[in-house]
Amino acid sequence: MEKLVELEILGLSSNHSQSGSFTLVMGENEGTRRLPIVIGMFEAQAIAIEIEKIIPNRPMTHDLFKSFADSFQYEIEKIVISDMKEGVFYAKIFCKSSLLAVEVDSRPSDAIAIAVRFGAPIFCSEKVMSEAAIEFTEEDKKEETKAQKEAVKPVPQKESSLKDYSLDKLYQLLEKAINNEDYEKAARIRDEINKRN
Repeated sequence: MEKLVELEILGLSSNHSQSGSFTLVMGENEGTRRLPIVIGMFEAQAIAIEIEKIIPNRPMTHDLFKSFADSFQYEIEKIVISDMKEGVFYAKIFCKSSLLAVEVDSRPSDAIAIAVRFGAPIFCSEKVMSEAAIEFTEEDKKEETKAQKEAVKPVPQKESSLKDYSLDKLYQLLEKAINNEDYEKAARIRDEINKRN
């Protein structure tokens, strides 16, 4: 079986480049890599509501899934971000009862929203991490702390097409985007680098 890396949710931020979408930043538990995933507003809300322990007036879709699974005595063992094709992530929800164990295909955003409701661990395949994760150094952590204290983010400049840059320049831009905590931009640069490799 392929090696899995356990992840934790580090943050959720509004995506400046795509209106109505958010970037969910996952970090490996025992490492320095970050995995930014762009998700929809509904899924971001579903994750945030559960993390903040806000109880909505009526159950949301993911709460319904939990009630349904509980009614049939299914547990969620784990969720795995299992694949990435053309910049799109894929996930599996591993469910089990006393009689049966099943894997259910899912979008990562839905799988993570379900995982937080069940307290289930979140994993990512090493293959996906090596393709899509961004390395985060001790220096980056200091910058992150500094940026959080200042809490003022620079206004994003209109960027020229990433296709116009050399590979060396893309790596420089990637490092700068990480230092500025601009994970959305870092994810776009990472995708452009992956297209060329």
